[in-house]
Amino acid sequence: MGMNCYFSSMNNTLFRALAICAVSIFGSMSVYADAAAEKVLRGARFAAALQNQDLNGHMKKDGRKTPVVLFLRGENIQFKYTVRGVDKRFHMRLKADRFDLLEIVGNKTRKFNTAKLSQNINNTDLSFEDLSMSFLYWKQNSIVGEEKVSGQKCYLVRLINPNTFGDYRIVYAWIHKKYGALMRVVGYDGGGNPLKKFQVTDLMKVGKEYTLRRMRVDSMVKGKVTGTTYLEFKKPKRAVGQGRGR
Repeated sequence: MGMNCYFSSMNNTLFRALAICAVSIFGSMSVYADAAAEKVLRGARFAAALQNQDLNGHMKKDGRKTPVVLFLRGENIQFKYTVRGVDKRFHMRLKADRFDLLEIVGNKTRKFNTAKLSQNINNTDLSFEDLSMSFLYWKQNSIVGEEKVSGQKCYLVRLINPNTFGDYRIVYAWIHKKYGALMRVVGYDGGGNPLKKFQVTDLMKVGKEYTLRRMRVDSMVKGKVTGTTYLEFKKPKRAVGQGRGR
């Protein structure tokens, strides 16, 4: 599924204005999850499409690959990446009203240091915040429109960071209306400047649901791309405790 990865300068200017406006309006307010937006976001999250799966893949930048494995077990998602033969793990525990990020060191689990959320993993353009896609769980969210991404009809969802940590103050996510899969994400700082663009360039069907197979991640400074990393996954051969995925 080929998809255009860039916005026109007009769209960049428009979304920067919207981002600044959204941050200024909602930054000091308590905003609760929109029921319609929550329903749409639920389908875009890894946990919804990939219950009880092991998802193997890699992050690739400048020809260098960093192996990645996602272990999905109900309300728990564990992430493993490998650097020079050493496995490193962190964990996202989902709850009804929040999510907790945890770090696994040796056999011990401890609270994830929020100062590390923005750190890029093994010199890629993906941070811990990006790989976990924790912004999809922010409770300050709403559907603000509908747009097409490469000819595909999508809901446009705005998410406001309820915390003071992490790179993004506001995120826009485009979610496929028919398949419920994440198609595009743009994360902005407090000044409305785009910091990252995520573009799903290929989807895969796992069981009855769709999720990403390949995604391009662009780091940006002042509207210019400064680095690109691809996140790629293989289709699971068999779900744990289930039949083969289609």
